[in-house]
Amino acid sequence: MSLTITVFGRPAPQGSKRHVGGGRFIEASKYLPAWRKAITLAAITEIEKEAWAQSHSPIAIEVMFYLERPATIPVAKRPWPIKPPDLDKLLRGVLDGLTDASVWEDDGQVVKITAWKVYADTREPGCDITVSPISDELGLDLT
Repeated sequence: MSLTITVFGRPAPQGSKRHVGGGRFIEASKYLPAWRKAITLAAITEIEKEAWAQSHSPIAIEVMFYLERPATIPVAKRPWPIKPPDLDKLLRGVLDGLTDASVWEDDGQVVKITAWKVYADTREPGCDITVSPISDELGLDLT
């Protein structure tokens, strides 16, 4: 059984820090708290709707990020979002938001990730997430 979650909002990277003085660093993206909250709330809604039980198995996750296209960048000039935010930093926020929602015990259970980022030319910014527990039935010889 898979869990599919759609999140709307501005995808924000997690992990980029900026120095604020006195040896203190804070997240560089001011949008991260709202984004993480949106992920967690969307996940909780789907968990309740689908009667999802917290997984203790290895997990495969697929994520499609939809980023707002800058007004100055036409499709013909840049069809793919090859500028920041970086895909790995976008994933950090998703994984932590899903951990906060109790989709799994710990994001260390994620053993496979498929992720894309595209421009949100045909829908609102956000992301689509599919979480799938991996069972031994896949026939993988992991010895």
